[in-house]
Amino acid sequence: MTDKVQAKKSDNSNQQLEDILLESINRTKEMKLVPGIEEFDGVTSITQLVNLIIVKAWEAKASDIHIDPTSESLIIRYRIDGIVYDILNLPKDDQPLIITRIKVLSGLRTDEHSMAQDGRFKIVENGISIDLRVSIVPTYSGEDVVMRLLVGEARLISLDDLGFADRDLQIINHYINRPHGMILATGPTGSGKTTTLYSILQILNKREVSIVTIEDPIEYSVQGITQIQVNTQTNLTFAAGLRSIVRQDPNIIMVGEIRDNETSGIAVNAAMTGHLLLSTIHTNDAATTLPRLLDMGIEPFLIASTVNIAIGQRLVRRLCEKCRTQYSPTKDEREALVGVIPEKLLVTLDKAWRAEGCEACNHTGYAKRVGIYEVLEINEAVKRLIMRRASADEIQKAAQESGMTTMLEDAFVKAVNGITSLEEMLRVIRD
Repeated sequence: MTDKVQAKKSDNSNQQLEDILLESINRTKEMKLVPGIEEFDGVTSITQLVNLIIVKAWEAKASDIHIDPTSESLIIRYRIDGIVYDILNLPKDDQPLIITRIKVLSGLRTDEHSMAQDGRFKIVENGISIDLRVSIVPTYSGEDVVMRLLVGEARLISLDDLGFADRDLQIINHYINRPHGMILATGPTGSGKTTTLYSILQILNKREVSIVTIEDPIEYSVQGITQIQVNTQTNLTFAAGLRSIVRQDPNIIMVGEIRDNETSGIAVNAAMTGHLLLSTIHTNDAATTLPRLLDMGIEPFLIASTVNIAIGQRLVRRLCEKCRTQYSPTKDEREALVGVIPEKLLVTLDKAWRAEGCEACNHTGYAKRVGIYEVLEINEAVKRLIMRRASADEIQKAAQESGMTTMLEDAFVKAVNGITSLEEMLRVIRD
């Protein structure tokens, strides 16, 4: 086959793949996701409007509220199960009133419109207590607001319910019982890293041990754990807080994020001196975590001797169990997956699942989310690669040869078993 023919075939495959993803997204774009949204028609004040926007987001299980200004209107959008949906289109005149109300609640400057501001507040409405983290930035059309709904104690999830494969769960349970070393969760923002670490802390949270965390922000409130909030205004950074925590005689430490050389150095030293340290780090997959630590100035022998496991993860939407159906993938769908899914997996693809949507899932076909994971164990083969500063690709290959299941493989298994769909799998993990 000539290069020209191969290129044409590749272009056709990519177009088919794009069509599959576009169809999946379009099916859920214009759905009525918020029951009782007609209540907005009876709003008579800005205070009532802001509270109702927040309460409805909570009821819809949204993770974020976006208040996006345009030249003509103000659009309220909710992120639900990882997808952002348009919910309300408000008059442009409401924009300064809504922004000011949110600033007042967050204790931010109401006369400042040209710089970014961050804050936090809590509202209690109809017996519901809702914590929100606020980020406001100036844009061409006015100030843009994103409010993250912090989950709180009530929504903590056990490790067994996160969606780990049996082998990965056994590896995690083995290493969380070690008295020292590092357990790192890695992935993009909003991939559930903090939830994974707190699920581990739930297991470790016993009266005979001392657990201290430093976070920005504190997203879960847990009895029995000492939790410290980062405060840059008082120079309480991750690095400064971690340095103080080590002197507090803890057994287990959780650092919200390793984001710079100073924090990574202190974290490694803490793990070497008899502490079990949990943290998150931003990399694309588990294997890239180790070269990332090298980039932060950590010596290879320290990484090899302190890091126990790296957990790479993403979140995919679960298919609605009420309306999901099994089907045989078409020839076009199979061809679109060539080059995206490894051949060893593709040949096993006999049946897949999809959902058309029903009342139970607000006609989206999906309800809630589940994690897809890869758990990289720092075994002797991986340690040797770290010592010679091997690339992430080499580490990934060695880990797979040792039995590691990649995120792609984990997602494929979940798609074949009806937990998610092929379209959702591709939307989340396609490079």
